[in-house]
Formats: sequence, structure tokens, C-alpha cells
Amino acid sequence: MKLLHKDIEKDNAGQVTLMPEEAEDMWHTYNLLQVGDSLRASTIRKVQTESSTGSVGSSRVRTTLTVCVETIDFDSQACQLRVKGTNLEENQYVKMGAYHTIELELNRKFTLAKKVWDSVVLDRIEQACDAAQKADVAAVVMQEGLANVVLVTPAMTLLRAKVEVTIPRKRKGSCTQHEKALERFYEAVMQAILRHINFDVVKCVLVASPGFVKDQFISYLYREAVRHDNKVLLENRPKFMLVHSSSGHKYSLKEILSDPTVTSRLSDTKAAAEVRALEEFYKMLQHEPDRAFYGLAHVEKAAEALAVDSLLISDVLFRHQEVATRSRYVRLVDSVRDNGGMVRIFSSLHVSGEQLTQLSGVAAILRFPIADLSEPEEDSSSDDD
Repeated sequence: MKLLHKDIEKDNAGQVTLMPEEAEDMWHTYNLLQVGDSLRASTIRKVQTESSTGSVGSSRVRTTLTVCVETIDFDSQACQLRVKGTNLEENQYVKMGAYHTIELELNRKFTLAKKVWDSVVLDRIEQACDAAQKADVAAVVMQEGLANVVLVTPAMTLLRAKVEVTIPRKRKGSCTQHEKALERFYEAVMQAILRHINFDVVKCVLVASPGFVKDQFISYLYREAVRHDNKVLLENRPKFMLVHSSSGHKYSLKEILSDPTVTSRLSDTKAAAEVRALEEFYKMLQHEPDRAFYGLAHVEKAAEALAVDSLLISDVLFRHQEVATRSRYVRLVDSVRDNGGMVRIFSSLHVSGEQLTQLSGVAAILRFPIADLSEPEEDSSSDDD
């Protein structure tokens, strides 16, 4: 993401102009947008034209519109973002107040205006525009006949290819069908790696499987790389790391990222840091429950007592459409930071983020135990008489 212009007043109102450069930037933009914001971008509009003879036709024209955001639709697999709203500035094709859906495009700038730019949104822009924070980990999670090629970026886990090949069983006296099918499978996985993994950016490729599938695949990969003199694979050989996983399905990624040998190798990646922070929280919950809390009301009380050492919070909470609720989460983040605590905002598109969402999306590790917080979480929908 490129920041082209930033104009934010002292009262935190203002606008920024950004240019998304890759698919992941759409996810960042989705997290920046809120209902009520104003979005100005280039878009395609279908307009009806009437000729001098009275015949009516339609054509698609490119125009720039400013809409007041009403609905935001993000497709996480295709990384496409559509924003629907009412037109705020009349032009020759679209009347004031008319509805239009803008599909944001890569390498086309947009301007986003808000009444209030809070600290969480400004941090998100900083993260999106930091060139160092790109897809630095890839994983090939496999079992016989199934492989998932995944990119783990700081913000999300992207499934880039799924390879499925039917492998016949070994027969007595003849393994040729089985071996030919395995070779086809390994070839398809190798092609998926070459197509989807950018070795200029990726620091580490985790190859994980139950049993010896990963070892057999890596032997095949290097053998083919030598045979075809594939410089990309040969030069990046040190980046491949073999890890055990219980299956070849995408959900095994959490187990892989929790592996101590992996976490030490990936110590500087955000995804691994999130997994480590969540593991630490669960350990604390088990051994010192008075120093581990989850749920908004409990964590807020701990923050008031200046007790929060690490705050774990899901980005889902900042997409809350009620301004008051969203502000409550932002205040919590600011309060923990102001008092020297560490804040980790988890991506809901990482496995660890999904797990945190099950804990109501917010948890904290405390500096010191607080025993009297362990009452049941207060229910905001019912008041005591």
C-alpha cells in the first residue's frame, strides 16, 4: 500500500489518499472502512444514452465518484472489495443521492475521509504501508494425494493452491500405478510452489505432513531441480524446512506454527508472534488463572487497575458498526499502550485470530494477579434492578 496524501486535523477529522498495490492491501482497506465514511474513487458506471432517432442504448463509462459508505463487502479468497453507498457529489452520469457500488482496484488511488481517525485505524495504515511487512512465510501442508499451498502474511493466511490427486493403493507384486500417481502428485505440488511462491520475499517455506510424505516430496523436488537445472529452487534450498503435521488440511497450520523449532526460525514474523502470544495466554490461564482474563468487562477492569501486561484483541471488534462499542475497544487499546502494556491486534484471517474470536475476541495477560475479577462476565443486554 502506498500513502499518497494525509490530511488529518487536530480534532482527528480528515482524509487520506492511498493506493493498494497488492491483494492483501484490500484486506487492510476493508479494516479501514466504516459505515458513514466518505470514499472517493474511480469506478465504472453503466449509463443509458438516447440517440437523435430516439433509440435507447447503454454504455459503461469510467468516472470518479464520492460515496457515503453504507455496506462493505469483502471476498477473502479473491481479495475483492466492494463498497456500496449514496453519491455525495453530482456529476454528469450520477445524480446526488443515487446508489452506486465501487469495486476498489489495485494500482488505482482512492481517498477516504472520516469524522474521526482513531489510533487503531492510523496504526493499520502504518502497517499496510510498511514494505517490510509482506508475505514472508509460505507453507505446503500435505498428505498423500492432498496438498495446500498457503502464504502467511502479517495480516492474513491466503490459500494459493489446492492440489488433489487420487493415489491408488499398492498392489501385491506391482507398485507402478501407485508410484506413477505419486510422481504426478509431486509434480503438481512443485509447479504450484513455483507459480505461487515469490522467493524474493518469502524467507521460509514450511513443508509439513504426517509420516514421510514431506521427506519423499523434498527428495523429488531437489532431484527435479538438479535434472532441469532450476536455479530458483536450487538457490533457495536453505529456505525449505520440514515439519510434522497431523494432516494435509489447512487447519493443521496452527499446529505447525506452534512447533518450537518453527517459532524460533520465524521469530520475526507477525503470524508466529500471534501464535506464541496465544500459547502464553493459555499457559497462564492454566497455571496462574488470576493473571489471565478474557471478555471485555474483565479486561477493562484489569486495565483500570494498570495490571495489563499484554492485550490480545481481534481486528473483528474494530469493524463493529456501533460507534460507541468500537470506541470502547479503541479506548482499551489506548489505555493499555499509555500504561506501558503490549498490544497485539490479531488478524481474524489467521488461525490464531479465529481462536481468539472464540474467547469473545479480547484477552489479557496481567503483570500481577487480581483475584476478585473472576465473577461472571456482566451481560450488557440486561440491567440489574
